[in-house]
Amino acid sequence: MVKSNYRLGMYEKSMPNFLTLKEKLMCAKECGFDWMEISIDETDEKLSRLDWSQPEIDELKQAMIETGVTIDTMCLSGHRKYPLGDLNQENREKGLEIMKKAIDLAHSLGIRIIQLAGYDVYYSEGNDQTRTRFIDGLKLACTWASKKGVLMGFETMETPFMDTVGKAMEYVYICQSPYLGVYPDIGNLTNAAKIYQHEVNDDILTGKGHIVAAHLKETKPGHYREVPFGTGHTDYVSNLQVLKQLGVSMFTGEFWYVGQEDWKDICKQANMFLRRHLDEVFERES
Repeated sequence: MVKSNYRLGMYEKSMPNFLTLKEKLMCAKECGFDWMEISIDETDEKLSRLDWSQPEIDELKQAMIETGVTIDTMCLSGHRKYPLGDLNQENREKGLEIMKKAIDLAHSLGIRIIQLAGYDVYYSEGNDQTRTRFIDGLKLACTWASKKGVLMGFETMETPFMDTVGKAMEYVYICQSPYLGVYPDIGNLTNAAKIYQHEVNDDILTGKGHIVAAHLKETKPGHYREVPFGTGHTDYVSNLQVLKQLGVSMFTGEFWYVGQEDWKDICKQANMFLRRHLDEVFERES
């Protein structure tokens, strides 16, 4: 495992889904990453992970021991389908159930941080009532997380509800919990900065003392996914310098497997691309 002044994780969806979780951990190690970020998205397959039996949990823990690669973070995007702010009570209760089970699973697996999707609702229009329900759900989540010692951090999204660190911090301040912070995506922040005509780093600084980790992702104006590293407008070095200044040293490379035959080479190249920028910032003489 690479030893450095930072740690770099690998997003699970950068690898084909036909791999087992143990094979994905092995791949993360082979490609030079320090840990894997597990996905709990809105699909039934991923949501079913929240109902793993103890033997299934133990099997994954053993896989981490055998590979030497941990699962340190969880990308919890299942709330797109079952949002905390949903006006449909059944959907909202499902969203709360997902939140509690995710915290319990994180505790069982030793996951340090759950990345929360910054949506009050996703497939419907938001309003003051959805925002109020979202806040009430967050407060419950903070109570549950505090019992298990699991950190949560908002991902800055591609929708206006929470596409900046400044917007995420509004909810951090409302909840006033040491277990709720921000886990920003610098690619999304770059697109938001173009929309609102502000500087990415100024926005990052609004999260001082509350940024728990960061996603490193490539974007272009209007494009938020599946942009190859080095072909967009994310300013890695500048953003990383500010994140380092704020004491952030956990990063996850977010990119996707989309059927490429050379997917493993792409994973290795992504690691080299990100580490080149991270090394420039974190390994230089202070």
